[in-house]
Amino acid sequence: MKNISTENGFWINRPKKFSVSEEKITVTTEEKTDFWQRTHYGFRNDNGPTFLFRTDRENFSFVVKTAFNSKKIYDQCGVIIYQNSDNWFKASVEYENGIYQRLGSVVTNSGYSDWASTDIDGNINEMYYRLSRKGNDFCLENSSNGLNFKQMRIFHLFEAENEINIGVYACSPSASSFEAVFTEFGFYDSVWE
Repeated sequence: MKNISTENGFWINRPKKFSVSEEKITVTTEEKTDFWQRTHYGFRNDNGPTFLFRTDRENFSFVVKTAFNSKKIYDQCGVIIYQNSDNWFKASVEYENGIYQRLGSVVTNSGYSDWASTDIDGNINEMYYRLSRKGNDFCLENSSNGLNFKQMRIFHLFEAENEINIGVYACSPSASSFEAVFTEFGFYDSVWE
């Protein structure tokens, strides 16, 4: 059963333009915003607009629908767990070009990020995510229709004991801006067996 209220949410890197209601969160991204730590590229980015909910529930599934009109390379919006700048997770569709995009996820432990991705059609502008928790372990799934979910990855966050911060984010690492819309978000009984 859905159990969430945006009145209990909070921002990190609060954007200039946004709206929050019980049914919808809308973010207009600002250029050169992102989350990434060290690996391969060497740089560190920690300034993506993020709306979070605190929970100490050990077992749950968090679901959200994202809609986006990405325009430039790396534009992205999706689901996030953010503990601190060195320990977090994000999943999104990242814009590449008009032909394909990258459906991917990043796990950052102790200040080092990874990136797992697969190419999807460039015309996709909506995606559902379901993120399920068992203690420090998580299962990420995605769906195009909110009914049929497919596993993307299982991962561990070392600094996700007890209370975690989970929610949504949107950012534009290049010189870009777009509108991200989040709906159908909520906490549910875990579906992860």
